[in-house]
Amino acid sequence: MSRFWSDIVHTLTPYVPGEQPKVSNLIKLNTNENPFGPSPKVLTALKTEASDLLRLYPDPNASDLKKAIARYYDINENNVFVGNGSDEVLAHTFAGLLKQDKALLFPDISYSFYPVYCGLYEIEPELVPLNGQFEINLDDYHTDNGGIIFPNPNAPTGQVLPLSKIENLLNRNTNSVVVVDEAYIDFGGESAISLVEKFPNLLVIQTFSKSRSLAGLRVGFAVGHPDLIDGLERIKNSFNSYPLDRFAIHGAVAALEDQTYFEQCCNTIIQTRNKVSKQLTELDFEVLPSAANFIFAKHASKNANDIAAQLREKSIIVRHFKQARIEDFLRITIGTERECQALVDALQDILKD
Repeated sequence: MSRFWSDIVHTLTPYVPGEQPKVSNLIKLNTNENPFGPSPKVLTALKTEASDLLRLYPDPNASDLKKAIARYYDINENNVFVGNGSDEVLAHTFAGLLKQDKALLFPDISYSFYPVYCGLYEIEPELVPLNGQFEINLDDYHTDNGGIIFPNPNAPTGQVLPLSKIENLLNRNTNSVVVVDEAYIDFGGESAISLVEKFPNLLVIQTFSKSRSLAGLRVGFAVGHPDLIDGLERIKNSFNSYPLDRFAIHGAVAALEDQTYFEQCCNTIIQTRNKVSKQLTELDFEVLPSAANFIFAKHASKNANDIAAQLREKSIIVRHFKQARIEDFLRITIGTERECQALVDALQDILKD
């Protein structure tokens, strides 16, 4: 620890991202990246932007992207906020909307960046336990609070809430902001964006990293009432006026314009997820119902950490969380059919011992 740090730095426990190994020829099923590349339209758009225009700053408002998102979801442009990945959008949300006098509610097993942001922005968290089936029970959130945030589908469990339950929560919780983090919504859920016009305290956050195959460009966005969006813009313009570069803006616009490619990728991942879930169940795994591009699985008798280590020896990387209640589970990204079959073959070999 440095004596030159600000006081708050000493108190932080930073987020630890999934491993990005430098070794080649690995089957990488640990960070929920899309196994399929971006739409060809995205690559064409990026090549077009690779010009001497890079000497100029990008549009600080990313207006073309906001318009494209508004068209796609049939909403107004002033309902849209964009940022450098959904993590930055979340950070501005914590700073600008969720830093209140009362506690912020979120699941005890959820996206591990939430408690990190609470520490950074000095927000009091109140963790709400998942039920015995590892589901979010929104009835447990009907208490006085300074805000509510949860992923849907949840991460790392992959389980999804129906829109009716989210709407019921919003009908009861009208005095604080409710944030629905929809990083994985395109793999089997129904977006809460359709509820934004009805509920002025609802903010929905999505990313281009997963279903749009743009994790390397870092593009995220939020949809909400103009008052919420204005608050986020004030935070953003007090932090970094140019969070999205020219490549990110135009690449994301192109991704939204190729609906056929998007649907093909999502459908293939869903089909592969269902197949792998069945195969792992036959190998004596408990696999939680997933509406994401990953599954969360626990073997009946073999230690999860040991399985992860033995898979690594076979050049396959999955994610193991050393966290109470879920230390027996592995989170496994859905890769290509070939990658997933290699995973199943490796598990069959490991489980023979």
